[in-house]
Formats: sequence, C-alpha cells, structure tokens
Amino acid sequence: MDVVSDAISAVRIGRPSSNRLRVAGRWCTRIPGYDGAGFHVVLEGGCWLLPDGGAPVSLGAGDAVLLPHGTGHVIASEPLEPAEAERAVPIDRLLGPGRPVPPPASPPMGSAEPGAPVAELLCGKYRLDHSRTHPLMRELPDVVHLPNRVGSHPQLRSAVDLLGGELGADQAGAALAVPSLIDLLLVYMVRAWLTREPGPDAVPASAGPPGPATGAPEPPTGARWPAALGDPVVAAALRAVHEDPARAWSADDLAAEAGVSRATLTRRFTALVGRPPMAYLTWWRMTRAASLLRQTDDPLDAIARRVGYSTPYALSHAFSRLFGTTPGRYRARGAREIAVG
Repeated sequence: MDVVSDAISAVRIGRPSSNRLRVAGRWCTRIPGYDGAGFHVVLEGGCWLLPDGGAPVSLGAGDAVLLPHGTGHVIASEPLEPAEAERAVPIDRLLGPGRPVPPPASPPMGSAEPGAPVAELLCGKYRLDHSRTHPLMRELPDVVHLPNRVGSHPQLRSAVDLLGGELGADQAGAALAVPSLIDLLLVYMVRAWLTREPGPDAVPASAGPPGPATGAPEPPTGARWPAALGDPVVAAALRAVHEDPARAWSADDLAAEAGVSRATLTRRFTALVGRPPMAYLTWWRMTRAASLLRQTDDPLDAIARRVGYSTPYALSHAFSRLFGTTPGRYRARGAREIAVG
C-alpha cells in the first residue's frame, strides 16, 4: 500500500455518511465538533463556512471543503455576526425526511421569498480514531478549501458528480455505492491538498505522530508531508516501510533502499518526517497493530508476526508503551465504540 492509503486506512473506523442539503433565502445551520472529519461540496449556489475560531470561507458552486479534525462550524447564506451564528439551526433539523425548501428555521434566520437564491450541498462525515492519527493526516489544516477551477482535480470532480447522482435518486446498490464514493472523496481531497501550491494553509495545526503512552500529538516538528512524499530519498524509505513493516529493517537496509548513506537518509528523513527512520518504523508498526486489533479477529501472535515482532509478549510490551493500554483492552474498547456507533 502507498503512504497516503495507509495514512487514511489507519484511522478510518465504521462507515462514512452523507446527506444532500437544499436551502433557500437567508439561512444558517451549525455542525458541532465531531470525533472524525467532515466535508461539504457545493452543488448549486453558494454559501459561507464559519469554522469555530477560524476565518470565514466563501464557497461557490463546485467548491469542496474538508474539515479533517472535525472542527465545529456554521454554514450560512452570508457572513454572520457571532450572536447570529449562535442561533444557527442544528444540522439534524434540516436533514430530516421530507423537509421542504426552504426548511423551517428559528427567527430571525431563514426568510425566503419567491425567487430567493437556492443553495444545494453534499454534507458528510467520516469516523476517525484520533488516537493513532498518521502525521500526514495530522498535518492537514483545520479547513482544506478546494476551489472549483477549470481543469483542477478532475478525479475529485468526477467523484462529486457520482456521489451527487447516487444521493439524488433511489437506485439499486446505493447502500454499497455511497459509502465507497465517500471514501473515494476523502482520498481525492487529501491528494488535492498534497499537490496544491503552498499557501497560508500549509502550516499545520499540529504535527508528529502520537506521543508515548497518552496517544496525544507531539509538539510540532516542522514536518511537511507533501515535501516528504516528493523527496525521492525519503519517499523510497517510506515506501519500503509501508510495503513490508514486518521485515527486520535496519537503518542501513533502509538507506540501501533509498540509495544513499545512512547519515544522509537519517538527516533528510528526520527533517521532513519529524523523526528518524527507525523511530518512524516502530511507530508505524504499532499503528498497524492497532488497526489489525480493531479490524480483524486475528490472534495476537498472528498480528505480532505481521508487524515485525517475534512474540505476542514483545508486541504487547511495545504497544502498551505507546498506547498506554494492552492490546486486549484496546481491542475490547474499539469493539464497544463501534457498537455504540
């Protein structure tokens, strides 16, 4: 698997969801903070996104926006004063079955006269386990705005069109197609961010893998994942680690894969990824173990072999040091969280 696929699959849990929102006139609605990621795609008209603690973002037809850290926000027909934003209608009230256009809204918002502008959006969210977020995902800014420009992100535009079609009609197989398309949308949005021109949103809110024991993010290290994946030396080492984490890698082996000296690899890898190659390898092995514990019923000895540990005891010791709990308790907690939904 490639690094981007691994970074996403490592944190995804459960099934994503999406709804189509159609409103008219003057309106605003609140999406509370969420333990995952959210997105909006404007299909028609325009609106404003007002993230909690962030600057307003104007969205036009065809624009996509990803909130990778689940930041609470308001979407509205126009910029709002803080007091108006506090009175925003909860999104759940607008997404119930059979809601008319315009939907009911609390005063003074929601007045819609004949001929008032209409906005239509795809709104969705992903469930993510932030205790093992890959640093590539952690480096994403709170708001990733992908404007609709001619010739930009054609795969993303195609996925949006397909998803909009599936949500707009009662078609056979939609229950399988919709979640798959939403997952595809996440891949394309992350890919679009990685290939963007550097700008103000290039500075991450935080960087680095989870720290020892608590799973909390480490202090920012200056990691820049678009640069890391674009560096042939660092990318070669990352590819080797992700393709075969169970191999008994040494720093010299990884340097040989990258075609450079051990010192050169260590310097370039640490500068771009935020930690030395062998430290990243250990972290990635534990992250893969966490994914396998939650996504499979494999016994601990099989998981240990798949991530490069000779015995369940060795894996359990390393896992407890990073996650602050045993593999068995981690698996049980994950099963409870999925059951609750």
